[in-house]
Amino acid sequence: MAITGRVPLLLLLGVVPVVLRPAGSTVWLWLLLVALLGLADWLLAPRPAALGFARRPTPAVRMNHPAETLLLVTNTSARPVRGVVRDAWQPTAGASGNRHRVRLPPGDRAALVTPLLPRRRGDLRAFGVTVRLPGPLGLVARQRTLDVPGTVRSLPPFDSRKHLPSRLARLRDLDGRSAVRVRGRGTEFDSLREYVRGDDVRSIDWRASARSSNVVVRTWQPERDRRVVLVLDTSRTSAGRVDDVPRLDSAMDAALLLAALAARAGDRVDLVAGDRRVRARLRSAGGREVAARLQDVMADLEPVIAEADWDALAGAVQGLGRQRALVVLLTPLEPSAVEEGLLTVLPTLTRHHRVVLASVRDPELDRLTAARDTLEEVYDAAAAEQAQERRRRTAALLTRLGVDVVDADAERLPPALADHYLGLKARGLL
Repeated sequence: MAITGRVPLLLLLGVVPVVLRPAGSTVWLWLLLVALLGLADWLLAPRPAALGFARRPTPAVRMNHPAETLLLVTNTSARPVRGVVRDAWQPTAGASGNRHRVRLPPGDRAALVTPLLPRRRGDLRAFGVTVRLPGPLGLVARQRTLDVPGTVRSLPPFDSRKHLPSRLARLRDLDGRSAVRVRGRGTEFDSLREYVRGDDVRSIDWRASARSSNVVVRTWQPERDRRVVLVLDTSRTSAGRVDDVPRLDSAMDAALLLAALAARAGDRVDLVAGDRRVRARLRSAGGREVAARLQDVMADLEPVIAEADWDALAGAVQGLGRQRALVVLLTPLEPSAVEEGLLTVLPTLTRHHRVVLASVRDPELDRLTAARDTLEEVYDAAAAEQAQERRRRTAALLTRLGVDVVDADAERLPPALADHYLGLKARGLL
């Protein structure tokens, strides 16, 4: 039962009879009258069970992008129903305008639309539907919360999608769809054509030229059907926030851009995500739907406050196949974490694969290093410079072990990693 605002107004109206007949019995009689009116109004109010609810499935949506959930309400009673329906969701679903006034004749149906704006990844659920149906006097209402299941899957936002067209244009130039085929070490043979001035003489096919009246050269294209293995670190280091965004979310953004680009290039994309154990695994995702599949797999991943077991993650990479692959380690370039865990497995990975470490750099270190106006800022700058020097030494150590290091802030990491991939492909190093 819920009391409306009319009850306090009705009690306040009792001041008039009390002034006309100032006695204690007048007060009690007026209170009794209000109670009887409220009881009668509650008895005459429609029952919430008279309404039937059904929710249409809500499609998946990227985080921070608007969505809508549709709730169908049906009046199954033989009398008209009016009231308020509240479609409650967990706070991170961003439900707004979720209080709906309904007025339904007997047997009628209405569709209630609630806007959503997910603010975190994963499956966001509805808490329940609260129905409040007032009586004919509007003093008291029957209220009940019904369980109407509802879920919206919030996917990683993929903000780096804006960089994909420019990288696809570079890829088309690279593989010859908008430029000539090129010769390069490690590339695949494409076709034969007549020699033109400026061609590399090393590309001349002398046997084909002997059978033709013209000099013939070979054309080449970048390798296809290569493997790209994305290793997503979900350990404690990925929980740190850079510019108020978790490192894990920024790493996901970079992984999505690289996966979409590699799939368009004809390569196969695998994913391994984990910390002390493997949390997610995706085998050989190719085609244009690779980003959608990766987003669905990544949606439930959250940082775990534990150290990464790189032996288990490296074993998962080796379990995907023995074919040589580009292994991209999306993990922070934290000297202690790298030296104590990652270094032990790098010789195994670099022996069979091309390894790249992609890290989100904190721009706050640069800001602290640049500010030296006060004594406190000088001490902060010294600490920041020391941290940067440790990162540089760690990056140099990884480079000596045969690992390519891509270290950039959250905004620049996705295009930087994509450019590095295109560079390796242009040089035939995959």
